[in-house]
Amino acid sequence: MFDRYYYIGLRKVRAMSAVNISHQALNRMPCYLQYLCREREMGRQYITATAIAEAMRLNEVQVRKDIASVSSRPGKPMVGFFLPDLIADIQRFLGEENVWDAVLVGAGSMGRALMSYTGFAAYGLNIVCAFDIKPQKEPVCGRMVYPMGEMEHLCRRLHVRMGILTTPASAAQSACDQMVRSGIIAIWNFAPTFVRVPEGILVQNELLASSAAVLLRQMQEDEQELSR
Repeated sequence: MFDRYYYIGLRKVRAMSAVNISHQALNRMPCYLQYLCREREMGRQYITATAIAEAMRLNEVQVRKDIASVSSRPGKPMVGFFLPDLIADIQRFLGEENVWDAVLVGAGSMGRALMSYTGFAAYGLNIVCAFDIKPQKEPVCGRMVYPMGEMEHLCRRLHVRMGILTTPASAAQSACDQMVRSGIIAIWNFAPTFVRVPEGILVQNELLASSAAVLLRQMQEDEQELSR
């Protein structure tokens, strides 16, 4: 058994496993965790890989392989996995005990929406503050919004290495450059454009318009299939 480090979004994850898990499988783990936690809240105690695959519309063989790579004990025939244990195994695999501080740059509509989202805490991500060209005297969504000029000082003083970029496209590259100068090494980019970074800086792009375009295309194909 040995340590492996991966990235999910902008989170660095330590996976304690001797299994050669793919990046695609690793990206599915938070989805499994979210679904399983919801089932536990509904009172479910056991669950099968078949039930997970059907609920999440995934290939059953794929789900079995994913679960086997993180589960500390096999499921019971005809019963499945004990839900609390499976949840704990996935949380342990993802390194949920680690908390990663991040700053947000661009406190507009998208930035405020992300700061308002409480689900990040469950995955070990903590947005400590935000920066914007229009700083605020009062907290916004529970976080202070500081002037852009204070970014480097605060990031280095707080030892923050992660940043979330939510500026307009026109300001994204300059804001990204400032994040890098401030010691940020991982950037979660929600700006509607790509940014250039030096070698060694991790960028995860979230192109929401592209995702919407894919979804709309799939809807169109489904409607065409039904009309035949």
